[in-house]
Amino acid sequence: MKPTNLNTKLLLLHKQTLPSPLPSHHRLCLLFFLTFFTLLFTITLFTTTIFFSTTPTTTPPTTTTPLPPSITKALLHYASITNITTATTTTTKPMSHNELNAITTILLKTQNPNFLIFGLTHESLLWHALNHNGRTVFIDENEYRISNFENSNAGVEAYDVQFSTKVSDYPKLLSHAKARSREECKPVQNLLFSECKLGINDLPNHIYQVPWDVILVDGPRGYFPAAPGRMSAIFTAAVLAKSKKTGIGGKSTMTHVFVHDFGREVERVFSNEFLCEENLVQKVDLLGHFVIESESDDNEKSSGFCRNSSSLLSSSKEPV
Repeated sequence: MKPTNLNTKLLLLHKQTLPSPLPSHHRLCLLFFLTFFTLLFTITLFTTTIFFSTTPTTTPPTTTTPLPPSITKALLHYASITNITTATTTTTKPMSHNELNAITTILLKTQNPNFLIFGLTHESLLWHALNHNGRTVFIDENEYRISNFENSNAGVEAYDVQFSTKVSDYPKLLSHAKARSREECKPVQNLLFSECKLGINDLPNHIYQVPWDVILVDGPRGYFPAAPGRMSAIFTAAVLAKSKKTGIGGKSTMTHVFVHDFGREVERVFSNEFLCEENLVQKVDLLGHFVIESESDDNEKSSGFCRNSSSLLSSSKEPV
């Protein structure tokens, strides 16, 4: 018999030992801690998001810097030199250096002034540049000039007004205003609803709400009898100054009113009647400077434009 080779294979079966499950109280503790830390993380993330979304962004405060004196002086210098040349080539009278300086001095002394100007003139861009920290508004009789001025100079604010008055009618207009000085031509009123023949009531509504610090009357034309004249502009300036709302933005109760060509009869007579001689603080060449106090908060005080009406009509029918 052939010996038989038997390959004996032994299979060893090892019993796999699985970890014994955690006791129930350990599982509860683990579940508690996982839930706690998850909740804590969620709350932290939520509150951090709210904090950063609600925290205001700190921006540096805006500051208004005036023009350096050297630039102001240069602007006045070149404007006055150009005016000397312009005076010999146009029918209108440009301002002298002394007149320009008188207005500029008040602008620079006033913080962020609201500056209202009747008339587009050779000096218009100068006023806009000098009052770069304030608000400057131009009013003129010529719609085309206003449109061209706005299109040529970005950022300017200008409006046109259609005047129905004539220089030759100024005696009748003055008599009408004096007779109605306690009614539609009273010194304290909202000109937007005024029926006074001298009041300008067709400007944008917001113009009548602005507390004007400086008003310059250098228009409309007034050097020939059929011209619209500056009667309405002077009267409107007086009413705006008298009706100025006090306490708005810390504004002063005073308004500086400048009247150019003060040597002409119409400008002198209407200024004395509505801006008042007692308020005339300075005369520089052909410029009259008045300081008007607001009477909007004192109804008893606002009985008239002036304490004593002393204007006299000249026997001349045309302005000098």
